[in-house]
Amino acid sequence: MSNIKNFKSLDALQSVVNVVNEAGEAVKVKNRTIANSAIPDVLAGALGAGIGGVVSFAALYGLGTVGLSAAGITSGLAAAGAVAGGGMVAGVFVLATPIAVLAAGGVGIAAAIKRKQLRQEKERLLKAAVEKHHAIVETLKNEVDTTKERADYLNSLNILLQQAIKDLQADLGTEVA
Repeated sequence: MSNIKNFKSLDALQSVVNVVNEAGEAVKVKNRTIANSAIPDVLAGALGAGIGGVVSFAALYGLGTVGLSAAGITSGLAAAGAVAGGGMVAGVFVLATPIAVLAAGGVGIAAAIKRKQLRQEKERLLKAAVEKHHAIVETLKNEVDTTKERADYLNSLNILLQQAIKDLQADLGTEVA
């Protein structure tokens, strides 16, 4: 599985959300075309490109003289530095280390949460895109006597949904029938 992702953030998924929403409208509104869609430029571009062309972030207070006065700070730093066999300068590093470790841990936890949220949203959108794709295909089958504009519109959505499904599957490392 490739490490290169098509959708690296929740914001990057907005384009898929727009296409899925447009597909929902296409199925509901029988006279909707590219001209009166919410994403006409995208649809026109997809139709022009075709399926093959669509590309797809306090310890100091308790040591030494209590308080945050100059005497309290310096004695606190000296006491912390004594733990490492040094003075006030060593105390800075002794006191900064837990903060840096905790900050790195917090960033790591936040990143893990974001990755999980992104994966869940990709999974949700993949399911929705597959459902809308099936609905668009059925609509294309049922509207055999439709206008060219309507057929072009539905075909554009079909192309965009197929590409969204392919890209989401690549990101998730899955395949949906």
